Order: sequence, then structure tokens, then C-alpha cells
Amino acid sequence: MEETIKDPPTSAVLLDHCHFSQVIFNSVEKFYIPGGDVTCHYTFTQHFIPRRKDWIGIFRVGWKTTREYYTFMWVTLPIDLNNKSAKQQEVQFKAYYLPKDDEYYQFCYVDEDGVVRGASIPFQFRPENEEDILVVTTQGEVEEIEQHNKELCKENQELKDSCISLQKQNSDMQAELQKKQEELETLQSINKKLELKVKEQKDYWETELLQLKEQNQKMSSENEKMGIRVDQLQAQLSTQEKEMEKLVQGDQDKTEQLEQLKKENDHLFLSLTEQDQKKLEQTVEQMKQNETTAMKKQQELMDENFDLSKRLSENEIICNALQRQKERLEGENDLLKRENSRLLSYMGLDFNSLPYQVPTSDEGGARQNPGLAYGNPYSGIQESSSPSPLSIKKCPICKADDICDHTLEQQQMQPLCFNCPICDKIFPATEKQIFEDHVFCHSL
Repeated sequence: MEETIKDPPTSAVLLDHCHFSQVIFNSVEKFYIPGGDVTCHYTFTQHFIPRRKDWIGIFRVGWKTTREYYTFMWVTLPIDLNNKSAKQQEVQFKAYYLPKDDEYYQFCYVDEDGVVRGASIPFQFRPENEEDILVVTTQGEVEEIEQHNKELCKENQELKDSCISLQKQNSDMQAELQKKQEELETLQSINKKLELKVKEQKDYWETELLQLKEQNQKMSSENEKMGIRVDQLQAQLSTQEKEMEKLVQGDQDKTEQLEQLKKENDHLFLSLTEQDQKKLEQTVEQMKQNETTAMKKQQELMDENFDLSKRLSENEIICNALQRQKERLEGENDLLKRENSRLLSYMGLDFNSLPYQVPTSDEGGARQNPGLAYGNPYSGIQESSSPSPLSIKKCPICKADDICDHTLEQQQMQPLCFNCPICDKIFPATEKQIFEDHVFCHSL
């Protein structure tokens, strides 16, 4: 038996688990002459793929496992299995390692798992003219040979039946493999469509999230501007309150002076003599004129005080309205933040890990009014920190570049219509939403 550095892979697999139809042996002789090299020709079937440690062994007929080989040779792997010529291979056994007896042997192809993938027809090693030699055998030997031939014929028939069964099994496996390949192609097509759909949905979510970020940034900027405007109005209101207190104090001083003059007049009228009567009358007349002048001035101060009170109440109304807008804007900003958080959590992102963070404005604290469809209609006038001279209309009375008391008085005196503070366009009271949209367009 051949001596090798490394034994081939074998197994104890029985014949019932072997696949003899995957490798076909061609041009196998009935006998080979002893002392000469033997060339074994074989062909791979369509679906069989050889591996590096596959081998071909010579087995004595009647073997049970692949461990019972007499000698073997390693299989040479073809370069290109798709080539037709690569399917046909051969291996040569040296004469030194071949059997020396006249028993029946056969070639078997064994893969690296020790499983037989093909087997040849039986053959013998004997001289060519051995048929002409007269052999004298006993009756027992003849019966033994006949019994051995019957067993070989029976085993050959079993091998043929097994080969047919394996061929049928191979065709069924090929049909099933074809079906599986078609199913795999269908699944791959569906998978590609799903991947495209997921990508489109992801792009849509990213676009929507970017729009929400931009909208949130714009609203935060508007909230900051609104807070600055509220602070300015509050400072203006405080200044007007101080001026009104000064005017009231001045009015009280004038009244006290008038009362003091009256008392002095009465006192002088009682103390004067008849000689000073004329001078007294002149003095009284002058005092009456002074009193009349003081009364007129007092009336003017009272009228001015009334106007200041009216303006103060209007400023308080505006301040209250701005405060309500501030609270509504805070509510809408919170809703937008929750919507952003919901979208980010739906996409599996963290709000704090984004490269852009929405700015917060704690100073002023004013936010967009959620009740208006397009935000605060006066945001273009009240919120701009550096307004354009083309976008702000001056007051026709005091020539101020901002909303003044005269503008507020005009707005209070037009309850039945809305007048655009920028282009003087008039809208009926029933078109309030259109008026708000029109004013909002000036701030874009």
C-alpha cells in the first residue's frame, strides 16, 4: 500500500449515504497489465465542485468504508470550472503502488469530507494472455468463484439501482435549487425596493426636520425681538408715569398757591382803609385777572393731565396685549420643541447630540402667538433691531421713526377698519386675517 506523508481524509460513511453519480469514470478497462502505470480518466458533473483535499483511491470490490483504500492519488483542481475541458480530468497511478494480485478493484472519488462522489466499474490486474492459459481448479474453487461472481453481479445491480436513485435525487435537487434561486431573486428584488423606499422616507424626514429647525430658529429670533420691544415699551411707560406724577404735583402746587392768594386777598380786603379803596379795587381787579389766568392755566393742565391719563391707559392696554402675545408665543415654542423631540426620537436621534441647537431666549421671554396663522402681524415693525428706512413709515405729527402715541391714537380711532402702518393700505374689519397676512409680508 502506498506510503504518504499525510493520509487522505476518510470516514465511516456507509454505502447508502454515498453519491456515486457526481463524478463519472471514463474509459475504464476490464483489466490492466501488472508492472505498468495506470491512467484514470474521470468527468465532473454540472453541479459538482471539487475541493483541494479531494482524492481518488483504488478499492477492492466489497469495501464498506473509505478507510479500506489500497492506494490513492490527490485530485488536481481545474483552473476554470466553467470551461468544458476542465470538467474532464485524469490522474496517473504509478506501477509500484498498484496491487499485485488478481482480485477485482475499482476507482472511487472521495471528497475532503470522506464521502464517495463516484465509483468505476470493477477491473483486474492480470497479464493480457491470461485467458489462453489453462487453469486447473477444483470443484470447490469453481463453486467459490461462481458464488463470488453472483455476489459481484448482485452488488453491481445494487450499485446500478443506487445510481438511478441518485440521478433521480440529483434531478430533484436541481429542480428545487432552481426554484430556490428564483425565490432568492424575487426576495432580492423586493429587498431593493424596500431599501429605496426606506431611503426616500429617511430623506423626507430629514428635510422635514431641517424645515422645523429653520422655523424654530426664526421663531426664536422673533421672540427675542419681541422681548426687546416689550422692554422698550415698559421703559417708555415708566417714563410717562413719572412725567404724569410731576404734572399732577405741579397742578397741586398751583392750586395751593391760588388758595393762598385768595386768603391773602380776603385778609387785605378787611384790613384796607377807605383811602386805599381805589388801590384795593385795582388790586382786586388785577387779582381777578390773575385768578382768571390761573384758572385757564389750571384747566389746560387738567386737560393735559386727562390726555396723559388716556395715553397711559392706552399704553397699559398695549402692554397687556404684548404680554398675552408673549405667553401664547411661549406655548407655541414649547409645542414646536415637543414636535422636534418627537421627530428626533422617531428617527433614533438625540436632540442634544445634533450639530445645531435651537437658541433659547430667557430675556424678555416673548414667543409667537399660536392663534395667528402667520405670526405677529406687527413683527416687521416692532421687532427689527435695525429697520430699513423703506419699511418704516414716519409719524406725520411728531416725525418719529417708530410707533408713537399719535399712531396708537389713530389705531384706536379706527375700530371699523385696519390701516397698514407701512403702506397705509386700508382693510375692512371683517378682513382681519388678510390684514395680518399683508402686514406680515412686509417683515419678510
